[in-house]
Amino acid sequence: MLNIATDSSRIFMQAIVDYHKTDNVDTPICNPYEQRTIEYYLYLKCWIDTVQWHLEDIIRDPDIDPVHALAIKRRIDRSNQERTDLVELIDSYFLTLYKDVEVLPDAKINTESPAWAVDRLSILNLKIYHMQEQVDRVDTDAEHHKSVAEKLKVLKEQKQDLTTSIAQLLDDIEHGRRYMKVYKQMKMYNDPSLNPILYQNKK
Repeated sequence: MLNIATDSSRIFMQAIVDYHKTDNVDTPICNPYEQRTIEYYLYLKCWIDTVQWHLEDIIRDPDIDPVHALAIKRRIDRSNQERTDLVELIDSYFLTLYKDVEVLPDAKINTESPAWAVDRLSILNLKIYHMQEQVDRVDTDAEHHKSVAEKLKVLKEQKQDLTTSIAQLLDDIEHGRRYMKVYKQMKMYNDPSLNPILYQNKK
């Protein structure tokens, strides 16, 4: 059985490395895992995160064409929705996995669901990959190298702490000490019936 706490980072880094074989936001994904498995969704989640990371870099080009910038912004908006949908799908996996657990009378609820914690772990792996790129640069001075090396050390510590926390959370849920309660994201800006700019323009 997949160990979410430890194996997620392996799958995330696999997706990150695969993306950087071309380092192109338009590269088609080639997910190596069987469809509708948790591994498949974790790889897909991190691929989307990685593409969006680079879209965020592109849109910050001070010389970017405004029309192109708007297209990138719209693409980032779609990506954010896809990321949210995937987090909810991964939480559905956990809900199914632990549906038969007998919750203890004094069980506590967590501040975030397991999938949102895994989402943060995906982003941390991305930060570590790109901070390592900065450490490995040979066109910078000693001050830059020292600064990024220190940041990389902190990021790796954060990753270890988050991995431990996820493992503890899942163990608590498995044994009924904590329980899951998932709320669907209620994003309003994408909904034509809730975003006033969209529904007022229909009149």
